[in-house]
Amino acid sequence: MAFLTARILRVNHPVCRSILGFSTISVSASLESVQELVKAAVANRTYEHIPDILESLEKSGNKQNPFSFLSAFATIDRTRVIDEMLECFISIKPHTRLKMTYHHLLFYTLQSSKPFPIALATLQRTLRSGCSPVPQTHLLLSTAWMDHRREFQSVPDILLDMKSIGYRPDSGTCNFIIESLCNVDQLDEGIEVLKGMIKAGCIPDVDSYSSLIGAFCQMRKTDKAVSLMKEMVGKMELSPRQGMLVQLLAALRANKEIWRAVEMIEFLQRNGSHVGFESFEVVVEGCLECREFILAGKMAMMMTDKGFIPYIKVRQKVVEGLAGVGEWQLACTVRHRFAELNS
Repeated sequence: MAFLTARILRVNHPVCRSILGFSTISVSASLESVQELVKAAVANRTYEHIPDILESLEKSGNKQNPFSFLSAFATIDRTRVIDEMLECFISIKPHTRLKMTYHHLLFYTLQSSKPFPIALATLQRTLRSGCSPVPQTHLLLSTAWMDHRREFQSVPDILLDMKSIGYRPDSGTCNFIIESLCNVDQLDEGIEVLKGMIKAGCIPDVDSYSSLIGAFCQMRKTDKAVSLMKEMVGKMELSPRQGMLVQLLAALRANKEIWRAVEMIEFLQRNGSHVGFESFEVVVEGCLECREFILAGKMAMMMTDKGFIPYIKVRQKVVEGLAGVGEWQLACTVRHRFAELNS
């Protein structure tokens, strides 16, 4: 069994001396002993000791939550204590020392009877510290969120409730909520969070749209993916990442909606967004698959205007396809352009 030494506990502090009774001792890292130490730190408001205390619990492999005793507190007192912890943790360096503490706090708050707004405050502090919540956090958060929403509380109300305990919603916190909802296929609720962000005074960024567009593309629900992309670029004036754009164009290609893919590229270029080689290549290949050879030729020419040249097999298929449908002049023009760029 792992042991927690007095050196780790900083026994010179009055709190640790009152628990241990003398200056050098090894304490068994059972849940009971660790929880007693955490209780003492809470009672004496010496929250800075908690990360060191919880290191022993990590080594012991105990899976129970050391903050479960907080459930005996009234909601207002529990919220105050956790808020004081979070405030104290800001000054602790390096932030990696706080990983286990934030992990247990997040799991405790998200599974409590009244998780919000303190769970969102804990999530915000976790993300801002650079600590990445473990994957299970997504499931706990999405479950708590949907349960809360069933009480008919609006998204802006939930987010703005953070102000009641001295916090403000930000894009990082909201984006994690959206990602969590996407992970359990609650995409429509994710859109509601996206809409609610603006009403709560939190401006969406590329990541706010990325999870939703990616999830809709995976499900090949291209109508909503296209709508979100146009909103992001046209209304919010954000430029999509190339991976996100390729994913959308590939979904349109898979659905045989190649004309919409072409229209998307034209829309992005009109709005000043960069369209990379891979995006063009996906669409040209999609045009060839759909036997839209004239459209493939026009897209290939658009590629060359950007200094891109398709792969050799694609070039051959474009020229052959144009010739096959009697578009000799366009075939010659495209082949000549390819030769110029390839020289």
